[in-house]
Amino acid sequence: MSEIVYPQGVLVAGVDEVGRGPLVGDVVTAAVILDPDNPIPGLGDSKKLSEKKREQLAPLIRERALAWAIGRCSPAEIDELNILQATMLAMSRAVAALSVPPGFVFIDGNRCPELPMPAQAVVKGDSRVAEISAASILAKVARDQEMIALDAQHPQYGFARHKGYPTKDHLAALAQHGVLPEYRRSFKPVVALLASAIASVVEK
Repeated sequence: MSEIVYPQGVLVAGVDEVGRGPLVGDVVTAAVILDPDNPIPGLGDSKKLSEKKREQLAPLIRERALAWAIGRCSPAEIDELNILQATMLAMSRAVAALSVPPGFVFIDGNRCPELPMPAQAVVKGDSRVAEISAASILAKVARDQEMIALDAQHPQYGFARHKGYPTKDHLAALAQHGVLPEYRRSFKPVVALLASAIASVVEK
């Protein structure tokens, strides 16, 4: 695993993404520059924290960080670019949106987006780098809130429960109720459903 060395004398941002696997909604990223003089206890990998804990930490991060920003790519962009390239673009958008430009960026994962400053990819960075942990929490809370809002508009799909991931319940609801505009049309279960819908129209 790559060694983590903080560069001296520059502001360091952490970046993470949420939502590569779901069938619906944006891929959401966050970039965070923490304030070393105002630490936030309890930071960790957002996937390992309870929803309640994430929702407690998110406002603290927004309040205490030197800068934070959210980046995203829409389902249409995901379909056009593919999920990996859309994730890289959403990460670069989050960094570009920071009110203070960082001198160095830690990226969760094994590759870096194109950025105007040096960056290092850190495997399992959301549990190893505090800035990435903070970013993972903000991104997760933002995307979950969007899924809850979508659930309010279309409760028959159960978005508040599965957050758009292809669970058995979600796939059943998708087959029953059809493809909403918010779905990623390049993802296999959605492709298959659209293809079967076209086939049934042709047969008629």
